[in-house]
Order: sequence, then structure tokens, then C-alpha cells
Amino acid sequence: MDFKTVREMLKRIFAITFTAAVLACTASPKAQKPVDGIPNIKPDEQQSLVAKEVVGLIENYNYKKIKLNDSISSLIFDRYIKALDPSKYYFLESDIKEFEANRKNLDDDLRIGDLSAPFYIFNVYLKRYNERVDYSISQIKNKYDFNQNDTYVYDREKLPWTKSTAELNDIWKKRVKYELINLKIAGTDEAKNIETLTKRYTNLKSQAAKFNNQDVFQILMDSFTEAIDPHTNYFNPRNAEAFNQEMSRSLEGIGAVLQSENEVTKIASVMPGGPAFKSKKLNAGDKIIAVAQGADGEFEDIVGWRIDNAVSKIKGPKGTTVRLKVIPVGQELSSKPQIITLVREKIILADQSAKKTVKTVESDGKPYKIGVIKIPAFYADFKAANAGDPNYKSTTRDVRLLIDTLKNMDKVDAIVVDLRANGGGSLNEAIELSGLFIGKGPVVQVKDYKNSVKVYKDEDSNITWDGPMGVMIDRLSASASEIFAGAIQDYGRGVVMGTQSYGKGTVQSSIDLNSLMNSSMLQKLASMFKKNESEKKAAAKTDVNSPTVTIVDKNGIPQLGQINLTMAKFYRVSGNSTQHKGVIPDINFPSIYPLDKIGEDTEPSALPFDMVNPSTYNTVYDLNAIKANLVKLHEKRMLKSVDYKILKEDIAEGKKRESETSVTLNETKLKTERDALEAKSLARMNQLRAEKGLPALKKGEKVTKEDALDFIEDESMNIMVDFMKQTEGSKLSKNTNKLAPLNK
Repeated sequence: MDFKTVREMLKRIFAITFTAAVLACTASPKAQKPVDGIPNIKPDEQQSLVAKEVVGLIENYNYKKIKLNDSISSLIFDRYIKALDPSKYYFLESDIKEFEANRKNLDDDLRIGDLSAPFYIFNVYLKRYNERVDYSISQIKNKYDFNQNDTYVYDREKLPWTKSTAELNDIWKKRVKYELINLKIAGTDEAKNIETLTKRYTNLKSQAAKFNNQDVFQILMDSFTEAIDPHTNYFNPRNAEAFNQEMSRSLEGIGAVLQSENEVTKIASVMPGGPAFKSKKLNAGDKIIAVAQGADGEFEDIVGWRIDNAVSKIKGPKGTTVRLKVIPVGQELSSKPQIITLVREKIILADQSAKKTVKTVESDGKPYKIGVIKIPAFYADFKAANAGDPNYKSTTRDVRLLIDTLKNMDKVDAIVVDLRANGGGSLNEAIELSGLFIGKGPVVQVKDYKNSVKVYKDEDSNITWDGPMGVMIDRLSASASEIFAGAIQDYGRGVVMGTQSYGKGTVQSSIDLNSLMNSSMLQKLASMFKKNESEKKAAAKTDVNSPTVTIVDKNGIPQLGQINLTMAKFYRVSGNSTQHKGVIPDINFPSIYPLDKIGEDTEPSALPFDMVNPSTYNTVYDLNAIKANLVKLHEKRMLKSVDYKILKEDIAEGKKRESETSVTLNETKLKTERDALEAKSLARMNQLRAEKGLPALKKGEKVTKEDALDFIEDESMNIMVDFMKQTEGSKLSKNTNKLAPLNK
């Protein structure tokens, strides 16, 4: 999307509003209530300015056209409290009652840039956090009876807030006991366990002392923007820089995006082409509990760490080794961790390029060759393209070359485009890639925040592949992936296989808040903040406990950060939105990702599904009858499939574990449960391996990359064979049941 016109309009408008806002920043802010016993964190003036302007941008230019009110304020309040204390480990009921006075005031406070209330709430949280850590340290050396039949409730989200410190003490004493049992089951001695846990909690307190106003403001703004919609996001200056440089591809060193959930570092997504991706051992949802440097370095426990500190341990120079202790997705922290060794790399675009493989499937004594094109992202080297480089890199260019090889050298009978875990990317690439299979015509419609609908077309009438084709999607296929899969489905061009896709059908514009100000206003802002900094230094003797960080560039100009603002919405050529519902495959598989946990329809603030008028387009084939037959053949095959049976059992067990909120504190029971889970998992794996003629794994033995099983891909190949057998030597003419010669 080209939002240059929008940015210029915003710049003209905000040249006036920013002037008023900057002048307003000189007024004295509301006094922030102090919290005894901790360094009180306070906002700076630039954050007050940013809060006001983000309100203006959202109210005037967000696709929802939503005005902040008491209802939105209440949502922001709940999200902010949950972001600070999701499992109700820290705040007391009395704290929450005190905070309730701000529930319906945050909209008004943000509009005028008054951040005193949310910063006070954070300071109370910080005090409670330190109290809990101090108490936990005092309990580590206690003598615990690990034969008792008591339990620890680790997920308290749906429970009421605790009424007293004594009640919190009981919760945290059980938490310490639980962590000691985990360490004991892992096989280390008591003295080592006490040392490990003491170091863990000491580190937690040390990290808490590093919180500053930038951290607090980011948490607040996340709560604010996500109450509007899931993809409108504010980034403080440091996070904006990381986002724009796509640092997650090399910053972590392993090619994984990390997040913190319930004080545990969790893998949010795996970057295609990186060490984590190539290993096939790390998945979204896995928990990293410890990190070691080098082949034999000592593991450092990172449970409870701030995400940026955890990332700093995991990232590192290219070529160095990092070892991770990982709890696989769906398993509890009491499970035995896997140790995964990775060599850090710098992820480059070439590693994320589309790649091909050729699969041969025998059916009724005849071999069918299927080319599988894995596309990890919709990428394009815009810089090289704008510079006139005729060989600039892009998804469509790469796939066109792969198809040429598959047709002329590999002599494949069909092609499958694998978009699993493809989170999207360039809209233009999604359009052009569709054109390789459908030729000239509309691919996607976009409705902007003014309700104006524009149809985007592929203008090239050439078709690179007109033979049988399929598309594989899963719950992590989003945005541009959904545009491509939806176009193939709407045109009747091929068969879509997999699970319901993510459902991200919105378009964001990245707006640098500094870019909305002209140079003279930036200089005035710099002068004002320079004066304020001088006043702060003069007052430093009386305000030594104010960890306030103002971020400026090399010229001393304060950096305001960036907002990714939802300003438009995608629609398929059929008129259906990809928003919320995503793409529903023609042949559906059970989802290995929980559909009620991952996806746009799980986000309370997500935009709804709706429709626009369909575009004028001509379907390629009428595949309805064939698709119905393919479903029947697939379901018949699944009745005898061991893979399918085990996949459904794994999904059912995963859901069961997700519903659990407590764990036994009896060592024998906990170890028995864990051992039984591991044994069951190994037995299932070996059952699948036996079906494929592979040797059984022993306890603790890892699956090699070459032996990795992919049931979804295998069955998709069978479906494509069914498809080819039904259209062998011919293809369906559009909108009829007549057959015409196949032209490959």
C-alpha cells in the first residue's frame, strides 16, 4: 500500500496540532502520587506529547473511526492491569480497588497527556514485585516435605485477587516449592537447587531495578492501542528501530521472535531460514527456561526475566553456539526440558527465499511427480527495484524460476504452493504471484478508512503454470498468504488444503511521529527538552530516585517513536473479507495450533468479517464436484490412517493440558506423570516411524532432520494425486462440466 498521500495530509494537519501540543507540554503536569520504598518512575514530557497525538491519530485515521470514551478506557484499564499481573501474583485486592478510580478516566488522561495514574499503578506493581521476590528468597532454604499431596495453582487468571499479604505468601511459598521439585526431578542435588533458585530470584530483583519510563510507557501504549485493534501498535523509539530493521531476524541470533508470557520466555514465531527454522526442533509456543553459551557453558536460568534481558542472552555473533533448555508447546514447566543446540546466524533474505522439492507418489502402479514450492514470506528487494536493478529479488521472480525448473527439468505433473507459517509480507507480491497461475485479472480489493474500495489486478496475461495445482495453509498463514490462497480458491484454479488461516485482513501504515513535524517545530521541541533536562539535573539532588530516560538523536532532537496504524481492509475478489474468518480450505485438516488460542477471531478488539461487492472476474475452472470427491477420498483414507489418529489424540491431549491450572506438589506423583507423558510421546513417535519404515527411537534420542515426519504434507500429496487422477489427460472448462485438452 502507498500511504504517501496520507502521510503528507497528516503532516500538514499535525504541523498545527503538534505546535499546540508542544506548547501545552510546558504546563505543569498533575502531581504523581509517590510510592514508598522504591525508586518512583515518572513519564517525561515527550511521552505526554506522544500520548496526545496517538489519540488524535487513532480517533481520526484508524479504520474503526473510534472515539475514546469510558468504555474504551475500561478496556485499556483491564489490559494494563493484566499486562502487569496476568496471573494475579502481585497485586492485592485492596490495590485493585484503589486503582478502580482510574477505570473510566484513562481516555481523558491520554487525551490531555496526563500519565500520572498509570505510572503510579506501575510503581505499586514494582513495590509488590520486590516484596514477592524478597519473600521468595527468604523461603528457598526452608525444609519442604515433597511427599505431601498439596497442589500449586500456577494459573490464577480466573481467580479473585488475594485479600491479604498472608494469602500471597502462601501462594509464593508453594511456587518456591514447585520450582524446587522441578529442579530436584531434573537430577541435581539440594545444595545446587538452592543455589540455582536463589540466583534466579536475585536476578529477578536486579532486573526489576532496571525498569525505566520507556518500559512503562510501552506497556501502557500496548494496552491502549490493542484495545482499539490487534494490529494498531505504538513502538517507543528503541522498539521502532528494532521493528524497522527487522532485528528479530538477527537480533536473537537463532531466528526466532520471542515474547514474555506469565514470566516465561516463549517463542512467538520462528523466522524462516534461521537456525531455529532449519533445526525443526523449535516451534511457536515453546518455552525457553535456561540458556547456556558455547558447547559446554553452564546453563543460566531465565525464568521470570524481562524479555529484553532474555533476548540478550540468546542473541550473539554469527557462528557462535547457544544451548537452550526448552519445554515444548503444550507441556507444563514440570516436564523434562529438551536441550537444543544452535549455531547463531545472521538471517539474510536469501535464507528466506522460496525453495522447491519434488515428491513422487505411487498410486495404482503409476508414479506421480509433484513439485512443492515452500514460500516462507512474500518478500521483495524494494531498494534494488527502485534503483532500477533488473535482477532485483522477489517472491514472484524466484517462484517463476522454480516453476520453469519444475516444468522443464523435473517434469512434474502438479505443483503445490506451501504457505504454512507464512505470515505475509508484500501485497504486490501476493498479486503478482497469483498472476503466475490465473493470468490477468483482479486479485484483491482494498477498502480504506474513507470507505473507498480499490481493486488491485495482475496486469500480466501470461500464465507460468496452467497444470494441476494446490495450496497448503495453516493457522499461521496470514495476510498476503490469505490473499493468494483466497484468489486461487475464488478463481477455481486449484485445491486449498490445510486448516483455517489466521484471518488478518487489515492493512497498516507505519508512521514515524517525528516525520509529522516540520524542522522548525523539531528544533523548538529540542530546545524545550534541553531546557527541561537542565532543570532536572539541577533538581537531581532532591530527586535521585527518578529513573527517567529521554531518547534523542545525534542532534539532540527527542525521538517520539512510531505508530503502525490500521487504515484499510482486504477483501477477496468474491467480496468476502479475509478478516476474522481467514480462508477456509477445501480439504480440512485438524489444526496442530489451538484455533481458540491463535488467530484473529481470538482477539477481542479485532475488526469483524464483512463483505463488499464482488469484482468482475472469470473463474478458471468449476471444481466444486471434484472437491466434493476429494473430500470423500480424503476422509476414507483418514479412517485407516495412524498419523491422523495420533494427530487428533495429540490435539485432544493438548486441549486437556491447556485447561489445567494447577499441578501436584508431590514429587513422586509429578515425576510419574511426567515419565508417563514422555513414554506415551515416545511410543506414538515410534508407531509413526514404524509406519514409514524408520527405526525406533530410544529414550532421549532426537529425531534427525532427515527423519522429520510431515503428515500434513504427505496427505496433501495424496490429495493432489486424487485430483490428477480425476482430471487425467484433461481439465475442466470454466463453469461447465465439459472436459477440454490439458495444456501443460
